[in-house]
Amino acid sequence: MTPQPLDAPALSPRETRSVVEAESRHEPPDAAPGTAPEPSPVDATAQPPEGMRLVPAGTFVMGADQGGELDERPAHAVTVHAFWLDTTEVTQEAYAECTRAHVCPEPDAAILATFGGLFKGPRKPVVGVSWFASDAYCKFLGKRLPREAEFERAVRGDDARKYPWGNEPPSHEKTVFETNAPDDVATHPLGQGPYGHHDLAGNVWEWLADDYDPLAYQRATASVGIPADCTQIMKTQNQLRAENKQGFTGSNPIPTECEKSIRGGAYNYSREGLRSTNRIHHPPSYKLRMTGFRCAKDPS
Repeated sequence: MTPQPLDAPALSPRETRSVVEAESRHEPPDAAPGTAPEPSPVDATAQPPEGMRLVPAGTFVMGADQGGELDERPAHAVTVHAFWLDTTEVTQEAYAECTRAHVCPEPDAAILATFGGLFKGPRKPVVGVSWFASDAYCKFLGKRLPREAEFERAVRGDDARKYPWGNEPPSHEKTVFETNAPDDVATHPLGQGPYGHHDLAGNVWEWLADDYDPLAYQRATASVGIPADCTQIMKTQNQLRAENKQGFTGSNPIPTECEKSIRGGAYNYSREGLRSTNRIHHPPSYKLRMTGFRCAKDPS
């Protein structure tokens, strides 16, 4: 199910040259499509990077056989390597360090001013940033955006739970949903995921590294959570359109370009939209008031 874009995808006038050039090329993530990242050993005694928590290596159930959209099917086993994941969504105060260094563009000022400034605050998640800006921020810190399979692993753990906290329906004690703005990060501790991460469902959607692939779960690389490359994805989307399968990829039209995956649900969504298998997608240049991000890091 895909949220309708509430804001124009116009670029910020302060986009740095490197980010603008990347946006014009729609560059893919660094990882080569169809290949799993190399595993890295994790020292159990190693000190976590500041503000991050470990998501252990393992095989988990990704997707679902019932409910949701057709692109969430089938349920299948996926194996991922261990990785570090930011404990919270990136905040506005943290993102500002990157803008002061002239590496990241400013968030869209009009979006932050929405509803009289309800979206502004040092501990609020940064929103109104494109996929390219999110990617630039993570690289600025020596990190990267998480992959779609990694995000679902962080949410579902080993027990295939429907939400980060378990299978109980969402409540406002656990997360932020069905309202008009996000809360400060980490203010709903009862909603933590299986490995201690906050706001994995609700608050804001989160940009991910992967190109959105409607048939990712039917590919030969599904067992390692790797989508097809952009060329194959475009063929798939054209085929779905030719077969009149509108709705397969959610409520928005079938994409006409390689869009980016987004996960996690947001403040403006219903309870059901916060399910762990819900797959979202938008063009990487879009800046939305309901979309932020967090970073991942491979063990060294």
